[in-house]
Amino acid sequence: MSSETPQRILALWCPDWPVVAAGIPPDEPGVVLHANRVVASSEAARSVGVVRGLRRREAQSRCPELELSERDLAAEARSFEAVAAAIEVFTPRVEVLQPGTAIFPVRGPSRYFGGDDALAEKMLVAIRSALEGRTTCHIGIADGVFTARVAARMRSESGEDRGHLVPPGKSPEFLAGLPITTLDQRDLTDILWRLGLRTLGDFAALDPKDVMGRFAREGLTAHRRASGLDERLADVVDPPPEMAVSLSLEPPLERIDQAAFVARQLALELEEKLARRGAACTRIAIEAESEHGENYVRHWRHEGALSVSAVTDRVRWQLDSWLNASPNVRPSGGLSVLTLSPEDLIPAGGRQLGFWGGESEADLRAGRAVARLEALVGAENVKVAQWKGGREPSDKVQLLPASTVDLTDRQLSVFGDQPWPGQLPAPSPVELFAHTEIEVIDECGMTVTVSGRGELSAPPAHMRRHLTKSRGNTRERDWVNVVAWAGPWLLDERWWDPQRARRRARFQLVCSDGEAVLVFVQEGKWWLAGTY
Repeated sequence: MSSETPQRILALWCPDWPVVAAGIPPDEPGVVLHANRVVASSEAARSVGVVRGLRRREAQSRCPELELSERDLAAEARSFEAVAAAIEVFTPRVEVLQPGTAIFPVRGPSRYFGGDDALAEKMLVAIRSALEGRTTCHIGIADGVFTARVAARMRSESGEDRGHLVPPGKSPEFLAGLPITTLDQRDLTDILWRLGLRTLGDFAALDPKDVMGRFAREGLTAHRRASGLDERLADVVDPPPEMAVSLSLEPPLERIDQAAFVARQLALELEEKLARRGAACTRIAIEAESEHGENYVRHWRHEGALSVSAVTDRVRWQLDSWLNASPNVRPSGGLSVLTLSPEDLIPAGGRQLGFWGGESEADLRAGRAVARLEALVGAENVKVAQWKGGREPSDKVQLLPASTVDLTDRQLSVFGDQPWPGQLPAPSPVELFAHTEIEVIDECGMTVTVSGRGELSAPPAHMRRHLTKSRGNTRERDWVNVVAWAGPWLLDERWWDPQRARRRARFQLVCSDGEAVLVFVQEGKWWLAGTY
């Protein structure tokens, strides 16, 4: 393995790209959120302690004037198209890893422009012109994709934000002293840290056979990265031309709301061809031809195998970028032909199919229905349930956009048997409520309270629920008698974190109208959690 010579790669990285795409200036405090957590923050926000991973409420507590924006991956890809077009002046082999990061092999461009340093200088000028001051750009040149990406995130020896150039053959030495967390694979790096491996050099010193036996293919890929070798394994084969899938669009595609269905249809067809060969791809070429004969090509790379949903997303983002580009570069007419060509084939990990082999007709109908719905109402508005686990019924399931979930490979019960001390036993409520306040009183008309030790002031005797009309006015239901009750079950979570701490007492009540409910008291107020 040490005799391998990785390909020389240039990596371009634009920091804080989600913030840039959201239109937040770097000198103003702002964050981009996804699933109520910070995924990117501006430089001004980081200066006051607002960093990635914080919850929305904690971020706002650290900076009350914070500008909030929900993440829009399509907008990020659309904004990055101008940068990718600027790179195409130097090479046609631009590969987008994600909006904000792109790579390409430098062997030809470096020779043409007079070496790696000259190429990097010319590219910095061109990219900064395309960015128009919205953010900076960093360049890293090294042997292999992983090393080049790491180098792009480092400052040069002069202290300028221009990236880092690693001499040929020096990638192992460059990586050896970096922390093991540089791999950005938390589950793996946690284990390696507990084993006493603190740097990439420590990990690279292990025998590849031992790594393969302990951590399987994923661990071997990480070991190759730490060793400064090419990420691709030795069994990668070049895809034959007949693996490409193409679709003639009639009438020509002119609006992005039509792209979701087309993207999903082509992704499913490509997945079927790859499955017949027992293969998956890590890079895909998206090619479109307009009705006036204009051709557009963009390459997208993924660190792992591209799933149907991942291909669908990238096709949709790219079509959005082309159709909504500036008038001088976008197609003069609708797109008439769309082609997907898989590149860098790897053996598929495999998945368990139905009893008779293949997907059922119901699976195919469901996939087509999801694609049509995404085309009608938008991909972000079609959501599916996904287990995530938790102690409360409202914590166990989350709704995710269907386009971000591999519907053919997800496991609905993956957290079903996990231990969650303090969770309520089955069955769970059939309907959940977010912010429905109620009143629970005893026989004397006093509000029932619960002490810190879980002792009740009196047994609950009556309950009344508040209902909110659509106009915002509230009305109250009549009091109902509590004919049976159970509890309290105390819950004290994250006591070490003042921003996320939760302390409550939960009850099950059966009312005289026949309704069974799950309620809880928190900070002196009663809330309706769900109905059975």
